[in-house]
Amino acid sequence: MRRFVLAALLLAAGPAAAQGIPEALRGTWAQGGCATPGSLLHVTARSVVRLPADGPARLVRLRVLRPMGDWMLGTGAGAEAPRVLLRAADDALETIEPDAKLRDDRLPGDTPVLRWQRCAVPPPALAALHGEGLAVLGALERLEAACQEGAMAPCVAALVAVGDVSGDGLLGVAEVARLLRGTAWAMAAQDGSPPDALAAAVGLGGVAALAAARLLVDGLDFDDDGRLSAAELAQDRAAWPAAGGAAAGRPVALEALGEGAGMLRALLERLANQ
Repeated sequence: MRRFVLAALLLAAGPAAAQGIPEALRGTWAQGGCATPGSLLHVTARSVVRLPADGPARLVRLRVLRPMGDWMLGTGAGAEAPRVLLRAADDALETIEPDAKLRDDRLPGDTPVLRWQRCAVPPPALAALHGEGLAVLGALERLEAACQEGAMAPCVAALVAVGDVSGDGLLGVAEVARLLRGTAWAMAAQDGSPPDALAAAVGLGGVAALAAARLLVDGLDFDDDGRLSAAELAQDRAAWPAAGGAAAGRPVALEALGEGAGMLRALLERLANQ
């Protein structure tokens, strides 16, 4: 879990395309009516998530977007390079998910067109299952926009901004755990999990997320206020450290320092248990 935080939230990935899905196509759409949808489709600036009522989810994070006639063609990352075609159709949205073997120059071909109606307020049960993950997915896109230009300071500031639910400019354990639960949901959706598996991922991931959030906050909370500031997140990471040190003294074996750290930890644990 912590490894994923470093990979996903500090974002070591390469630059992404600046163009996004048009605003008019973004939002949540439904098939079968918004009250009891057979499937939901959530469209962000660079992601398309299909969430059937009983069937595998499909999350496509788009690396490339380009117009193709009256369609917008998005291509995802990975070896399979999944594709999605989207276009406005009056007040509805139409999508096509072409077979991987169909060449771009033959799109859309005879692939079935799916039609979606806008769903401004999905049912509460679906919001409870998917809402946090979808919110974090949007936050991840804002992080990518801030973090893939090479400078750490705006990246860390964006991380605090998207995670700061309370509005105090700091990240507490619950706020970090929310980000981790959301990424657990997104990973499960990307793996094609059905609703029960998504619910399990969020439930089990929630326990792991809370533990990981506590470790993360404890490990970086230098002023011991129980929350993380942008300065604490950026400590020793936002700029290359100066060539400090001292000429006096002699090098000590690092292995000895490791043994000393273990002894110190054992002593502190013993004192804490007195």
